[in-house]
Amino acid sequence: MLPGQQQQLISLLQAAVGAIVPEASPAILLERPKVAAHGDIATNVAMQLAKPAKRNPRELAQQIVDALTADPAAGELIASAEIAGPGFINFRLSTAAHQAVLAAIAQEQERYGQLPARREKLLVEFVSANPTGPLHVGHARQAALGDALCRLFSAQGYEVTREFYYNDAGNQIDNLAVSVQARAKGIAPDSPDFPADGYKGDYILDIARDFQAGATVQASDGAPVTASGNLDSLDDIRAFAVAYLRREQDLDLKAFGLEFDNYYLESSLYTSGRVEQTVRALIASGHTYESEGALWLRTTELGTGDDKDRVMRKSEGGYTYFVPDVAYHVAKWERGFHRAINIQGSDHHGTVARVRAGLQGLGLGIPKDFPAYILHKMVKVVRNGQEVKISKRAGSYVTMRDLIDWVGQDAVRYFLIQRRADSEFVFDIDLALSKSEENPVYYIQYAHARICSMLAQSAEPAEKLAGVSASPLTAPTEIALMRRLAEYPRTLSLATQELAPHHLAFWLRDCAADFHAWYNAERVLVDDEALKLARLRLAGATRQVIANGLSLLGVSAPERM
Repeated sequence: MLPGQQQQLISLLQAAVGAIVPEASPAILLERPKVAAHGDIATNVAMQLAKPAKRNPRELAQQIVDALTADPAAGELIASAEIAGPGFINFRLSTAAHQAVLAAIAQEQERYGQLPARREKLLVEFVSANPTGPLHVGHARQAALGDALCRLFSAQGYEVTREFYYNDAGNQIDNLAVSVQARAKGIAPDSPDFPADGYKGDYILDIARDFQAGATVQASDGAPVTASGNLDSLDDIRAFAVAYLRREQDLDLKAFGLEFDNYYLESSLYTSGRVEQTVRALIASGHTYESEGALWLRTTELGTGDDKDRVMRKSEGGYTYFVPDVAYHVAKWERGFHRAINIQGSDHHGTVARVRAGLQGLGLGIPKDFPAYILHKMVKVVRNGQEVKISKRAGSYVTMRDLIDWVGQDAVRYFLIQRRADSEFVFDIDLALSKSEENPVYYIQYAHARICSMLAQSAEPAEKLAGVSASPLTAPTEIALMRRLAEYPRTLSLATQELAPHHLAFWLRDCAADFHAWYNAERVLVDDEALKLARLRLAGATRQVIANGLSLLGVSAPERM
């Protein structure tokens, strides 16, 4: 049901309710019945009103239906209404109401389902990998989720900024430097002299060789860094290794087809004084205390659900990891991003309450649920029925580049989006490569390509098809497909509201299934000219919406397969 039709039905229901229970002003909700055979749309308004109006809900429902169907305007939208269960009202739309979706798609085309600009800024931070190695499959899941969400929010009218936060400060960067130094000095990863917490992938040897050769590297947003070749200078090695790996991650993201609007360095929070300013402000707020030589934040008193107070400054000196995170989110707020989403691995669960507590302690008027978090579970990669754990390049994990090289960008994006972020996921390489309806990417793209072939064979101009009558489209499979197309705008809204792009992935699979069912049941290029043109119009509308949906997931819509 199209959004405009939903609003029309709500208005009709409000008028009917007003005539029966004038004092009532219920919030009328419409939803799809759980069983498709029960109708196209349903409401529980009679059950809402029954108790305050002291009426039997089924009798009240019947009165509402009688008042509604007496309105001539309802006849154009509603074919029938039935009372079900304790008082649900199930509606079946008229054939003309189903067919109206084709006019909406023809008018809006690639913007079908999207909303006008609302001038509301949104910052989505995702991937945000330490520059200590190649991006792994967990980063790939973040990349797929984050980019799809950004596209969805843009389609809903938001001004979206993609941001990558580089954790370029701390012990892991020191471990990177000593790892490169060891490899440059000829110390193998399996040697007892190799750093205990060192990184052992082949990429460390590549960095060491380039450092010794005096190579120059440049990340996308940084100044060129030239290796000094001085193996006794850990500062030189550290600067070169970080720049080298930032460039490598840039190449991984480019292979994924992803660009960020902004890169933010953790180190800049220290050099700019933001971390110290944040700590001083929290001390001044009275939400900290000293104990056992450490500085603590009273997170349990700040209403964000933390179960114990947290150390900010360790007794031996240095800040714990959540302190710069608080400073970073203050910077987000001050840059005008009053809505922000962070996509991180589920191992960051403890970060949520601590960061939010720190923000509350500053008294800046930041909402308690800022920022929003999507915490995803990791991905298991399976090939030939066996889990794949090792990458030659990384040493101990499968990389984003591995996945892209094995199955291509489209399959990586779709597969990593098709499940809820907080669900376990098995990435089956063999399935992603298969050309069967079991592979959802192939199944959806094949539907698009098949329609393109059909339209090319017919040689009918798109402009002509946009104006033909949809009235011949009355077959059950045609009604089902048009019903599916009408659900698309609501699907985009739901996926955005719930931060859940898998809703769109499911919709695309279902739409492809409805198309294939129609195509197999009804001939398109028939002798009846009016019917042929109407069916070509339906095929063209389906192609348009599938292409729109795939685009929002960052997946291509090929015309040939």
